[in-house]
Amino acid sequence: MEHFIFVLQVQFRGLFQMILVLGIGGSFPYGFHISVINYPSHIRKFINETWIERHGSPLHPETIMLLWSFIVSVYGIGGFLGSLCCGYLTTKYRKKKCQMCTNLIMLVAALFMAFSKTAKSFEMILIGRFLYGIGTGFSLNIHPQYVGEISPKKLRGFTNSTVAVFLTLGKLTGQVIGLREILGSEALWPWLLASSGLSALVQLVTLPFFPDSPSYLLIQKGNEEACRKAIRKLWGEGDHQAEIDDIMKEKVAMTSTKTLRVLELIKERSLRWQLYILMTVMTTLQLCGINAIYFYSFEVFHTAKFEEYLIPYVSLGVGLCECLSSILCFMFCFSFSAGTTISIMVEIFSQSFRPSAFLIVGCINWMGLFVLGMIFPLIVDNLGPFCFLIFLGILALSAIFIYLYLPETKGKSIMEIKAEFNKLNFGKKETSVTENNFPKEQFCTKL
Repeated sequence: MEHFIFVLQVQFRGLFQMILVLGIGGSFPYGFHISVINYPSHIRKFINETWIERHGSPLHPETIMLLWSFIVSVYGIGGFLGSLCCGYLTTKYRKKKCQMCTNLIMLVAALFMAFSKTAKSFEMILIGRFLYGIGTGFSLNIHPQYVGEISPKKLRGFTNSTVAVFLTLGKLTGQVIGLREILGSEALWPWLLASSGLSALVQLVTLPFFPDSPSYLLIQKGNEEACRKAIRKLWGEGDHQAEIDDIMKEKVAMTSTKTLRVLELIKERSLRWQLYILMTVMTTLQLCGINAIYFYSFEVFHTAKFEEYLIPYVSLGVGLCECLSSILCFMFCFSFSAGTTISIMVEIFSQSFRPSAFLIVGCINWMGLFVLGMIFPLIVDNLGPFCFLIFLGILALSAIFIYLYLPETKGKSIMEIKAEFNKLNFGKKETSVTENNFPKEQFCTKL
């Protein structure tokens, strides 16, 4: 086993390095900004003090709570807008260039956060949080697609699972540096909110040294030599012809299958169950309760009668548990190549359908985040410690649905996975399909 891991490290060194760079500026900031905002006392105090200095009277506690909820939730609005634009822009300007532009947005947001206290403007926190949302709306769409496209088939389940690992590490990092002993003090909290700019800067400097994805170079650019060069840089020397052949098959399939817009994707019968699976998974991701804990850990643990000074450390304990679970699942995925939430999105949609599919999923994700951020305080006020029973029921129903209807994707090409879904989309009697994913009878009719 150790020899096998050593061989992987040597042969796929370029791939693992690029996964690290993509993760730092990809799903890591998404997790970071979910958890870093969960210490509200300094910002609430700053909002009230700023208002008193401007108008001579304090804000009502309910108004402060509303402003705080909007600061938390505006991240979701920004992410929603970022997701809406991402599909079109990545198709036109390529993922690598868009991701680098995303880093610039994140750096501007960090500047707003860093100087908000000096400028005595809580509106700058709102703007910074909104810009962070736009940036992570892009990166959370680009990261899993990019990782899936640069990975060989035998490692795709493993590499896709790194998206969830970096997301969890981002949450944990936000909690650790948010402790009052590090950057969570009253004097340093603006730098806590601005610290995400560091990961954007690291990716901005390092990403230009890595190639575009082999599938993009071959399918969209039609440059086979550049594709082979990218494969050698990412996967090392060796016989990778089978992988290139798979990409060529996908390219041939795309010549007879146009890139679908969102409404066309929703109406397309051959993609119906893929969408059902994705919508279920992403809705569950937002309604499982974990993001509510990160957003409002102070309110949750205060309701549970924890002392206020202990709450940051209890929240950190939650983050450590999630991080440990994510790493254990990551190791499990390495051994058995099981998919994760994000890998599902890459493995069940071909290149031509991914932008629209990610747009749909991104909109569900970000609007769910916004709604959850706005209404969860009300749920806590009305249900108290029983508020998480709602999430328990949603998780149970989702688990049953996914177990029954998600086909196995282990070790299968995109075309093989399509064939599995066609058993659901067209019925078991119509499983003989053409390269472009339609049953033979339907394909002939279209011709």
